[in-house]
Amino acid sequence: MKWKSLLVLLLVCLSSTISKAQTWGEWIQVPVDTIKTDIFKVIYYEDYEQPLELWYTVKCPMGDASRSGMDFYTVPGIRTSNNADYENNVWDKGHLAPAGAFACDKETLKKTFSYLNCALQHEGLNRGPWKELEEFERGLAKITDRVDVHIIVCFDEEPKKVPGGAVIPSGFTKEITFNGTTLTFSFPNKDVSGQDWGTFLILTEYD
Repeated sequence: MKWKSLLVLLLVCLSSTISKAQTWGEWIQVPVDTIKTDIFKVIYYEDYEQPLELWYTVKCPMGDASRSGMDFYTVPGIRTSNNADYENNVWDKGHLAPAGAFACDKETLKKTFSYLNCALQHEGLNRGPWKELEEFERGLAKITDRVDVHIIVCFDEEPKKVPGGAVIPSGFTKEITFNGTTLTFSFPNKDVSGQDWGTFLILTEYD
């Protein structure tokens, strides 16, 4: 955990406000499925085989349950992406509600491996700034009472698909709320490895 980055960002928030994230495009039509699990709520779009929005609260910032041997599983009755969509390409099985935030025990951790919680995410994003921001969330949860997270998955009006049929997101917006403050980050779904996660923070001045 980069505590220096955490302290700097908290100081920035004292003099800045965050712009409101935009929702997914109007071209995405109903029906969509709103599903609430024990650890997250998700709006899922079966036509795209991808989540549109997801909400969670960091539960176990100190958890250390092992994810060894775990892989994503499909959900009966919902058409999601599957393993074939992520084979032989640059797209990771990107957790939206991160495994690290729910590593309380094996049973809770396993619940993050639902394909309802999985998006096609470029490996350079998933293993770079996105992962580091998840570590920041857990750091916040160690020093504040509650950390709530809202993720919006963005798509182009004419998005591309992988051969398996799932649609590739164009980006991700993440809102992190704690102690009455909301931080909003906007990430393109491309190789941003090596970039600092703080550069994706959206700031606006007070009116």
